[in-house]
Order: sequence, then C-alpha cells, then structure tokens
Amino acid sequence: MIGPFKAVKISEHVYWVGAIDWGIRNFHGYETSRGTTYNAYLVMADKVTLIDTVKAPFADEMLSRVASVIEPSRIDYIISNHAEMDHTGALPRVIDVVHPEKVFASVMGVKAIERHFDLDTEITPLKNEESLSLGNMNLSFIHTPMLHWPDSMVSYLAEEEILFSQDAFGMHLATTERFDDEIEREILEEEAGKYYANILLPFSQLVSRLLGGLPALNLRIKLVAPDHGPIWRSCFDRILKWYTTWAAQKPTKKAVIIYATMWNSTNLMARAISDGLTEGGVAVKIMPLDSSHRSDIATAVMNAGAVLIGSPTINNNIFPSVMDVLTYLKGLKPKNLTGAAFGSFGWSGEAVGLLNESLKSIGVDLVSDGVKANYVPDLAALEECVLLGKAVAERLKEKCG
Repeated sequence: MIGPFKAVKISEHVYWVGAIDWGIRNFHGYETSRGTTYNAYLVMADKVTLIDTVKAPFADEMLSRVASVIEPSRIDYIISNHAEMDHTGALPRVIDVVHPEKVFASVMGVKAIERHFDLDTEITPLKNEESLSLGNMNLSFIHTPMLHWPDSMVSYLAEEEILFSQDAFGMHLATTERFDDEIEREILEEEAGKYYANILLPFSQLVSRLLGGLPALNLRIKLVAPDHGPIWRSCFDRILKWYTTWAAQKPTKKAVIIYATMWNSTNLMARAISDGLTEGGVAVKIMPLDSSHRSDIATAVMNAGAVLIGSPTINNNIFPSVMDVLTYLKGLKPKNLTGAAFGSFGWSGEAVGLLNESLKSIGVDLVSDGVKANYVPDLAALEECVLLGKAVAERLKEKCG
C-alpha cells in the first residue's frame, strides 16, 4: 500500500489521488492512443472523503497517493459517482483497507455496484440534489442519468467550488500534468472531442439539457474535476463551448469518406468522389479502413456534415471492416448527416444496396442510390463518382446555408 506515488494538491483541502495508465490502447472498442488516467479525489474535511476509486490493477497506486497525505484507514466516506469498473474496480480492495464509515452512490449506482461486487458493506443511496455534511464542508449531488450510464451523477463541493464531473468533460489522456492550462490546446480539443464522439454522442440531447440547466443551479465553479484526463481550472468555458457545439450536431461543410478495398477499385472510386466534393466546395477527409480506427472515424464524422461509405461486395455482402464501422456508428447515433454509398463488385454487387440500408438505419440523408463499378472502374464510372461527390456537396451546402 505504501509506495512512491504522491498526491497532487488541487485546492486548499482537496488532492488528486488517481492513477495514470500509460499503456492502455483499447477502451471497450475505443482506441486510446495516448493512454488515460483514472482520477480519484481526496477531500480533507472533518469527515475525510474519497470521491471515486480507480481501475482494479491500479488500487495500490491510488492508495499510495492517499497515504502520502493521510493514513488510508482515516477515510470516513467513499463516494461513487459512477459504477463502471474503471472507477469502481478498486472499490472492494479500498473498502477492505479503509473500513469506511459509509459508502455512497446514486440510487441506481447502489443497484449497479451490488450487481458488480459481492460486498459486505452496505451502499447508501443518494437522491438527486441531496446534500451530505462532511462537518466543515458540504457535498451536494446531481443525478445525470445516461451521461453515460443510468447510475451517473456529479458531486459539488461548495466550500472549494469544485464540480466532480465524473465522465463528463473528461478525456483519455495519460499525462503527468494535472491541469488543463499545462497541456496544449490542440491536444485538449482533439482528445475531448474524441471522448465526446465515442462516449457521449448518443446522449447529446441530455448533454444539451444539462448544459442549459447549469445556470439555474447557481454553482460557483473554480475547478471541474472529471474522472479521466486533466482538471479544468483555466479553460472550462472553452470545453463548455465545445460541448455545446458537439451536442447540437449541426452539419458542417466537411465530408468523411470511409471505405475498404480489395484490389484498389473502391479506393479509386473514393478518390474520384473526393475530387467531386472538393470541386463542390466541401472539405474532405479520406479514411481507408486498413489504416483508420473506428473511434477516429467516429470523431471525424461528429465534426462533419456528410459521410460516404464504400465497400466491395464479398460473399454477397459488405466487407467485414465496413460492417464493423457501420455497427459502431449506428450505436453512436450521429445526427443531421448527408451521404451516399459506393463500391465495386465482380458478379453479384449487393454491397451498395446493403450500405444504403445501413446508412438509412443510421438516419443519413442519401442523395442517390449510390455508384457501383464492375471490377475495375472505367472512366465513365469514375466520372459518375465525381458527380456523386458534387451532388453530396450541393446538398450539404443547402443544409449549411
């Protein structure tokens, strides 16, 4: 338990006691190319309180950071803002070490934790907008169901003006810097956007509602402390603007072309479509699936207004990597997209029709039935692809104004 890891003081009475995961590259299908952090926070109130824990393999790192401030057994309360295992995996071990007076979670969080672990400790439910006295300080709780689990809630420490925002406003980024103003803005926007696109995008309507309701709560906020990534102390207004934009999902004059190719034919079609889009005044990002991860594709699509998907026909079907991305995008529920399908075929040619069905199920506004090319696209087929790109650009510009 006692080790070399130190806590980081983030306010007069609060410390970051989380863990840094430099090596993780897959987070339930999301490519975490820069690793991540599992943030936990120690509140040194009359009732010493630990807010969230960490992923199970990092329990000792977290306890070591706690021990650099206080003997872990002196923790009185544990708050679980979210039951997902990257935040509660260490909870059974921490309970065994600490023997806390009480463990708290949202009403739904209690049910989730009980299903995750066989604990002897009773979990006390917290109602929405309930407050908890820590003696000389007070925590209040706001339920944020489906942001991004049914049990999700945030905690607010009034005396230190800190919002412990759980997964909201977070990002997967392993770094020794703890605060937003210590990290390049481009990295913050890239990783916060990728996190939103792959975690919160399906719940954008709820995000908009939460953002719209924040002023009415009259919270004075100096720090926003999420469960992943840096703590916001200087640029919270910046990520609020980003969230407002991402949640609105308004189309932009950008198109993403996603495709797989077997013998270069669908690749040639993608490039011809790109030329048509460019001629039509739309910015283009081409993402071949042999070198593009689904989570990066989701991020690009969130920031675009059009998506075009291409696949060769294989075994009377869509190419497997294309189906993977379509399934992933459908779950993320992107809105307000214009698009089209394209692809090559040898003898049967079902892929484009199947792509159209998948795009319609996602809610994409199709500009045509798409373009097919038999074996290697000839000049006429490539010109048809250029025209398809121009048609998508025209529709997109009408929507964007």
